[in-house]
Amino acid sequence: MKLNDLRDNPGARKERVRVGRGIGSGKGKTAARGQKGQKSRSGVAVKGFEGGQMPLHMRLPKRGFNNPFGKDFAEVNLGMVQKFIDAKKLDAKKDIDHAALKAAGLARGGKDGVRLLGKGELKAKAKFVVHGASKGAMEAVEKAGGSVEIVSAKPAKADADAGAKAGKAKKTDKKSAKKAD
Repeated sequence: MKLNDLRDNPGARKERVRVGRGIGSGKGKTAARGQKGQKSRSGVAVKGFEGGQMPLHMRLPKRGFNNPFGKDFAEVNLGMVQKFIDAKKLDAKKDIDHAALKAAGLARGGKDGVRLLGKGELKAKAKFVVHGASKGAMEAVEKAGGSVEIVSAKPAKADADAGAKAGKAKKTDKKSAKKAD
């Protein structure tokens, strides 16, 4: 046996059939597509179509609910926070907020902020500035001597909405005053 004798077993590598290459090839003329019809043409994708019968994906019952108003929080457990503090990736002396957790690689996603959960044990005294926390997490942080400050998700937008509503109220008061005259 020499290196130049090495080759695959017969039939291990199958060559692709080149269709539409003349009548003698056996796959000429219609290129094994039959005659006419939508599927004999190029650019056809009829996935899930069952010839007018109700398709399977529409016959099966649907489950669940996708809340369009649901908030997207990055969920962080206290045990992981303690692990990152021990590994010196988080500083317990500074405020632990979304930016600090994200920089440490603990909070992924969470476009509406961070939610603190009580799984694990926290020994370090730390101040958390988060958008939400479970009751157990708050108790565990306070037991360790720390504190949890809950901030609203988007205060700037709330203030703008309040200002817009106040502006509308003033406009309606002016209109009613003109009608009274």
